[in-house]
Amino acid sequence: MKIISKTIKFLPLFLLALVITSCNNDDDNGITTTPQELNIVETAIATSDLSSLVAALQAADGDLVNVLNGNGPFTVLAPTNEALATFLSDNGFANLDAVPTDVLSQILLNHVISDDLSSTDLVALGSGYTSTNATGAGGNAMSIYFNTSNGVSFNDVSSVTTADVDTSNGTVHIVDAVIGLPSIVNHAVANPEFSNLVAALGAADGDLVNVLSGTGPFTVLAPDNAAFATFLDGTPLGDVPTDALSNILLNHVLSGAVTSTDLVGLGNTYTNTSASGPGDNAISLYSNVDNGVRFNGVSSVATADVIGTNGIIHAVDAVIDIPTVVTFATADPNFSTLVTALTTLTPATDFVATLSTANGTSPAPFTVFAPTNDAFDALDAIPAEDVLTQVLLHHVLGDANVTSGDLTDGISPTMLNGQAITINLPGTGSNIADVTDGAGNTDIGIVAVDVQAGNGVIHVLNKVMLPSID
Repeated sequence: MKIISKTIKFLPLFLLALVITSCNNDDDNGITTTPQELNIVETAIATSDLSSLVAALQAADGDLVNVLNGNGPFTVLAPTNEALATFLSDNGFANLDAVPTDVLSQILLNHVISDDLSSTDLVALGSGYTSTNATGAGGNAMSIYFNTSNGVSFNDVSSVTTADVDTSNGTVHIVDAVIGLPSIVNHAVANPEFSNLVAALGAADGDLVNVLSGTGPFTVLAPDNAAFATFLDGTPLGDVPTDALSNILLNHVLSGAVTSTDLVGLGNTYTNTSASGPGDNAISLYSNVDNGVRFNGVSSVATADVIGTNGIIHAVDAVIDIPTVVTFATADPNFSTLVTALTTLTPATDFVATLSTANGTSPAPFTVFAPTNDAFDALDAIPAEDVLTQVLLHHVLGDANVTSGDLTDGISPTMLNGQAITINLPGTGSNIADVTDGAGNTDIGIVAVDVQAGNGVIHVLNKVMLPSID
């Protein structure tokens, strides 16, 4: 690690302190006093190469001088005079006074960590994230990425040149570049574990790098390199159709700044991604928080809450492919009995293969009316295979992606078993819509709608629909 000895660099400062102490001893008639260790601000003032930093602290909003005179502990990544001069020049500022004071304050706070972290601490961790005092998306503390594989660097833009300057209220590490406020794209570029994701964003249709550099806020479920390697399974990234790649990547992007706390608080639920399904409808995403946070039953959060200026990254351990209706049925434990009925209880019919048919290839897309576990429990008994097969076909409409917005009162679609159902709007009680099945039962309700897959849409039923059996 390239670390200049703090002892040599600050020896004149401590010698000066000893001289002052010696003079004080003479004035105090031989009474010995202990020299006081300088705090972070005093250390910066006493260091000639940090004079621009001191001027910036004084110019910024937020009374940062008094903040860093506080008890701390703080770790300050202190840019040199040259680093600040380069920052001003690169960003078109004639001088420090040209930087808006609120912006300047946030940039400086992005160099302040509310902890006392030595270089030894950082090296022991290797690489990872911590939080600065700057404010990122959703009012959350900004994240900063550190990597010690070659010295100590931050966000892959700034390296420590002088480490472990001890002060009375924390530690100063002098760095060779100003650490700007990172977007989620900046975070992805800085972390080598996201290099495959960065390459994919650059290769896909839709100029996704610029999209995700926009205002947002976005929440990105970011697959790491291992996740991409597994997904590609030896296929070169360049062989993946760029339109399909774009839609897969957009299936990892949510609107808004959604923290892991938000996700857990929502419980097991569906939301929409930025990917598109049939009819250009937004693809749904199922999150399950029973054990960590897991998406569509295939991908779990490995590192949460990497905060940028325009959003939040959650690193995930698998690529979340465009889901089929089977994906959601399998992922959502509320449909476990339905899955058993489609597989174990009807081995003569390959429902999984049929319902996994790609969109645009008949009989896809599908509109599936999916009974919950409670709906199956309400039956006296689950029918034998021949009848159960007809029951299941009675819940699927082929060659149509009928969303809730497409439903009209009295609509009577013909299901895959050849019999029609009737849907009436509005529903009674808590039902969104009432349904009459092929057997004439009228006590069936649609209780949730528009779980959008890549090859169809699911609406949730509170009762099992029964066909007319001759």
